Amino acid sequence: MSQKNNITKPKVLISDKMNPLAAEIFAKKGCDVVEKTGMTPEELLEAIPEYDGLAIRSSTTVTPEILAAAKNLKVIGRAGIGVDNIDVKEATNQGVIVMNTPFGNSITTAEHAVAMMFALARQIPQANESTHQGKWEKKKFMGAELFSKTLGVIGCGNIGGIVADRAVGLKMNVVAFDPFLTEERAVELGVEKVELDELFDKADFITIHVPKNEKTAGLINKDSIAKMKDGVRIINCARGGIIIEADLKDALDSGKVAGAALDVFEVEPAKENALFGHPNVVCTPHLGAATTEAQVNVAIQVAEQLGDYLTNGAVVNALNMPSISAEDAPRLKPYMKLAEQLGSFAGQITDSAIKAVNIKYEGSVTEVNTKPLTAMLVASLLKEQTDTVNMVNAMSVAETRGITLSETKEGSSKDWRSVITVTVETEQRDRNISGTLFTGKEPRIVDIEGVRVEAELTENMLFIRNQDQPGLIGQVGGILGEAKQNIVNFNLGRKPDSDSAVCLVSLDAALPDDVLKTIEAIDQVTMAKKLHF
Repeated sequence: MSQKNNITKPKVLISDKMNPLAAEIFAKKGCDVVEKTGMTPEELLEAIPEYDGLAIRSSTTVTPEILAAAKNLKVIGRAGIGVDNIDVKEATNQGVIVMNTPFGNSITTAEHAVAMMFALARQIPQANESTHQGKWEKKKFMGAELFSKTLGVIGCGNIGGIVADRAVGLKMNVVAFDPFLTEERAVELGVEKVELDELFDKADFITIHVPKNEKTAGLINKDSIAKMKDGVRIINCARGGIIIEADLKDALDSGKVAGAALDVFEVEPAKENALFGHPNVVCTPHLGAATTEAQVNVAIQVAEQLGDYLTNGAVVNALNMPSISAEDAPRLKPYMKLAEQLGSFAGQITDSAIKAVNIKYEGSVTEVNTKPLTAMLVASLLKEQTDTVNMVNAMSVAETRGITLSETKEGSSKDWRSVITVTVETEQRDRNISGTLFTGKEPRIVDIEGVRVEAELTENMLFIRNQDQPGLIGQVGGILGEAKQNIVNFNLGRKPDSDSAVCLVSLDAALPDDVLKTIEAIDQVTMAKKLHF
């Protein structure tokens, strides 16, 4: 027998129902594929040790117990965006790559939101049920035209941008709130970029297309609803928990909100909900990605991604692994950490649309492969904007948002053996942050917007931009002390020949919002941000 025939093919398990094309693609790429769906957790636990790859949708849950038993598992592929059913942290600990297919169902989800808007405007589900019952209640179901109405799009990224484009085609006026939407992209879409309160004031319909995170959880609540037009209609096909359901019900009962169309809920599967049965609510069971075309797309993509990795080592749409060769890994590791911190820092202090990003490498860092460093930095920078960005797709996400990326290199640095500087150009201002490695392996911030500050980034931090006047340190220290916030380090610096200064404070715990507001109110403070690393 030849040596070629002795090579063991990678073995892949498809544990959820998936389009048959997935199995065909795995086979064409040289994998042995087994389709076994509907397994109990115990059956999966018993089967998983023999597989190199696992392809799933939403039914299979990959727990720490499964991962511990998966002795040969190298990669998990989710045919879809969400990975809530995968313990990504534990997978990372076990050395298992987790991939998703973030762009396979964008059109389908956007179309569902538009369909829900139509159903809401014309009360189609209610009229359908009434007519099936033999009633003829034409006067009862008086709808509203979409023509010339104003649609408010909260989150104008990939899916929100498609919804906006379709709404413009319906001759609606579209206003969009997205801090990271550039004016150029807004013009391209034919929408008006506005602040959130202005959107609430103008919109007849509001559709939500943002990830659920600390900033968006509970975004639609009694206070924000009070700012909306009387008779507004709300659509949510994004994530449950962005709307406070109890507040929405109160607004529906009072008539403040004329109707709501919901594909997602705070608790899913939603077997019970206070909004169920409400005459002005249209509900679907998280069907945003549920079309034949979308399921074909994600099945093809997950098979191609897993097959390419298992046979060629190519990494696409990995959530927990940088694109780094085995040879580069040891030398790149500390630089990767520095790039991640620089990007995260810049992203957390950027509140407006990013127009351009320049990354400058100086000194010995120019001798390594900087492509993964750039990808890590850009992904960390954009993670505040989207929950689907990772090292592999960071560049394409930036491109779709109209962000210009550039990279420069200089063989030597004036002050440091190696230094990385990220400059972020926004519609409001430019900001640059530089970092280096102490002792060749410890990341440090060394310059913030032209101010020399040598600081180690810790889990919880407070960043302050201020006027260089006496008394600030005492005021900040007093406020933090009164709030029982322990200071680990207090780093500060000022810009030469200027009254501009910055403080970077390390804390033992996350800073409460009310304490941050007190610090923001200090006369010398021009900006204060709590940071998390």
